[in-house]
Amino acid sequence: MPKPTKGPRLGGGPAHERLLLANLATALFTHKSITTTETKAKRLRPLAERLITFAKRGDLHARRRVMTIIRDKSAVHELFTQIAPLVAEREGGYTRITKVGYRKGDNAPMAVIELVLEPVSPKPKSAKKSAAKEAPAAPVEEPTEDVEEAPEESAETETESTDAEATETEATDAESTDADAESK
Repeated sequence: MPKPTKGPRLGGGPAHERLLLANLATALFTHKSITTTETKAKRLRPLAERLITFAKRGDLHARRRVMTIIRDKSAVHELFTQIAPLVAEREGGYTRITKVGYRKGDNAPMAVIELVLEPVSPKPKSAKKSAAKEAPAAPVEEPTEDVEEAPEESAETETESTDAEATETEATDAESTDADAESK
């Protein structure tokens, strides 16, 4: 069960707070970005993200659950048809709160809350983490005699390849010195 908020509610009683947050969510989904006080933005964020999660499901029951909070059918339609497909790949964090200073009249701290609609770019997994996950999964086998012979063979091929590279380097050096001598 969600823990009830302590202290005074936004703007009065719990019913007024619920309607206030519903209206803020409607404005957020309609305009994609709104300017409000920091407190209201922080209280709106969990509600808006929960509604977007319902919209990502996209079924009739989810639409009806959202309609119990947001009474504007056009805002719900926009949420389900336009916003939900844009955030389908995102696993949470659908909103962003940016502080913008203080309001002129009463010096209340203001913030802009906006939807994050940019496509998500997955972070590349580091090699250390992927190697650590694969290492415990692979069974550890005892080395056999055949395995010991293989490194010796590979060592021989490595020395042969380095000898071949050295002779190629010497040949190109000799050609370049011959070309320099002819040009003088």
